[in-house]
Amino acid sequence: MEIRRLQADEFDASLSLSEYAFQYKVKPEDREERRKSFIPERSWGAFEGGELLAKLMLLPLHLYVQGRSVPMGGIAGVATWPEHRRGGIVRELLTVALRQMKDQGQILSCLHPFSIPFYRKFGWEVYTDYKKYTIPIDSFPSKTYTSGSVKRDVRNLELLNGIYHAFARRYNGMLVRDEDWWKRMVLGDEDHTAVYYTDSGQPEGYLLYQVKNGELVIDEFVFLNESARQGLLAYLANHDSMVTQAVFDRVPGDDLLPYLLRDPRCKQETVPYFMARIVHASEFVGGYSFTAPASAGPIRLNLRIEDGAAPWNAGDWRLEVSPEGKGRLTPVEPEESGEPSDPARSAHPGLHCDIQTLTAMLLGYKRPREMFACGKLSGPEADADALERLIPFSPTALLDFF
Repeated sequence: MEIRRLQADEFDASLSLSEYAFQYKVKPEDREERRKSFIPERSWGAFEGGELLAKLMLLPLHLYVQGRSVPMGGIAGVATWPEHRRGGIVRELLTVALRQMKDQGQILSCLHPFSIPFYRKFGWEVYTDYKKYTIPIDSFPSKTYTSGSVKRDVRNLELLNGIYHAFARRYNGMLVRDEDWWKRMVLGDEDHTAVYYTDSGQPEGYLLYQVKNGELVIDEFVFLNESARQGLLAYLANHDSMVTQAVFDRVPGDDLLPYLLRDPRCKQETVPYFMARIVHASEFVGGYSFTAPASAGPIRLNLRIEDGAAPWNAGDWRLEVSPEGKGRLTPVEPEESGEPSDPARSAHPGLHCDIQTLTAMLLGYKRPREMFACGKLSGPEADADALERLIPFSPTALLDFF
C-alpha cells in the first residue's frame, strides 16, 4: 500500500469516493466547478495497484488560542471504500497526516468526528460544545428602547469579519477566517444578515440568519457588548408577526441567553462538537501563556505524556513556568547506569496523562482538578493543584464546520 498526495487527474476517483461515503451526488453542471477548485496537494490517499482505497483532506487553517493565531491542520473528508474498512488504512493516513502537520509547523489539529471513540484512539479529544436553543417568539425579552440601530442584509465581508475576529479572540478554538472562507463556507445566497451599529456608526454585532417555515433560524449571533446583544434581540423580536419561534444554532457554551428571557424554560441542548489534539506538545507549550505563579521563582512539574500516534510527544517531560507565565516543556532523559539521578525526576513520579487530556486542559475545555478527580490526570494531588493554578480559565467555542 502506498500513501501519498493525490494528483490533479485523480479528482474523479476522489469525488466518487466522497459521494459514496457521504451519500450525496454532485450535479453534472457543478462537477466542473468542483474540479477547478480541487487542490490535490491538500488530499492524501492510500493506494494499492493504482486504486484509491481511502483518503482524507489536510486543510491549512489557523485557530485562536489565548487571542493569538495558531497554525492548525484541519482533517476533513475522511473516507474509505467499504470493502477496505477495518484494515488499519485510516490509521496509516492519520499517522502520515500527523507527521506532515508537525513538519509544516501546525501545532494543533481539529476535526469533526463521525465517531468520537474512533478518533480518541489517535489522540483527538472533544474540545468544545455548542448550545442550541428553540425559543418561542413571545418568550423574547420585552422590547425596550436601545441606542443604536440595526441594518439588514449588509454583505460587507470586511465589516462582518472585523466584528467576528473581535468576538472570536475571546475564545480558544475559534477559526481565523478570511474573505475566501466567508464566501465559500459561511455566507450563503439564502442567508440574511443584520448588523448592529452604535449611535456613532460603529458596528458592534451581527446576525446571520434565515426566515423559513414560520421560524427564525439564527446560525451566528455575534456581539461585542450588551448593547449590541440587546439591539439584535430587539430586531429578532420584531419578527413576531411572521414567525412562532427562533432557533439559535451553534451558540458558544458560555452563553447566558435563556437566563435573560422572560421565561427561560425553552428547549435547550448542549452538543459535543469538534475534536482537537496537540500535534507538537513542546511547541504548543512554548507559545502558551500560563497564569503567572505566585512564587518568586519558576514552577517546575514533571509530566509523563502518552501519545501512541505522535511518538515525539510521548515520554517524560519537565514543565517549567517562569514568573512571567511563559512555559517550557523539556524532555527528561531516562537515567543511565552509573550516572547520578536527576533530583527533579526522582523526587516524585510527577503527573501522568494522555495527549487527549492535555489538549482538553490547555485549551480550557476541562480543568486539571476535574481530570484528576475522574482519573484522567494522575500523580501527586499537590501537582494537580499546581497545574490547576497555572492554567488560565478560557472558554472554548467554534462556529464553523469543515
